[in-house]
Amino acid sequence: MANRKSTKKYYFSVEGETEEWYLLWLRDLINSTEEAAFKVAIDCKIEKDPLKRAKGLVTTTKTEIYHISDYESDEAVHVKQFTDTMDRMKTAMGLGKQITYKFGYSNFTFDLWIVLHKADCFGSLAHRKNYLSHINRAYGEEFESMDEYKHEDNFKRCLKKLSLDDVIKAVERSEKIMEHNVAVGYVLQKYKGFSYYKENPSLAVWEAIKKILKDCKLI
Repeated sequence: MANRKSTKKYYFSVEGETEEWYLLWLRDLINSTEEAAFKVAIDCKIEKDPLKRAKGLVTTTKTEIYHISDYESDEAVHVKQFTDTMDRMKTAMGLGKQITYKFGYSNFTFDLWIVLHKADCFGSLAHRKNYLSHINRAYGEEFESMDEYKHEDNFKRCLKKLSLDDVIKAVERSEKIMEHNVAVGYVLQKYKGFSYYKENPSLAVWEAIKKILKDCKLI
């Protein structure tokens, strides 16, 4: 009789449905992979406010939460939303609940991470809506709008085209983007203990995924 796998639990707060669908898909993918050393449980809540997420979490042990958020543009309103998010994460870590927040940002959007499962995406884009053409090309689709792509049936159809190897490739492509940003001399911004690049493309969402894959001995 095969040994029953132990379960590792991971906590997320996300800002939209596509992020939640992706994380639950990843959980199911890992849990159906025989080579995985552990089962995975994902505690994911759609909540734009990390502080509210932390206050609602019942925990008596050290807990790490990844907040998945977008740096949507350099416009003042989006920059403020981005820094406000980091302010709330910092405040959440001072609640006395032994919570540590990690910042899984994407510049411009989570759609960059989805593209990277199938293709490189080193070029800087002028607007977040421009990811649509990259999505269509990478997944062999003909979506006419981002809303159409993010419709549940359509997004999950794209996920069905992915494998564990694609996830690993996305991590590798993400690392190369960040290495490129260092090589060309972009300034790594520091704020309230968090780090990010203002330049597109850049992202840190891959760090959470890489940790899960490493914990499960899949990379």
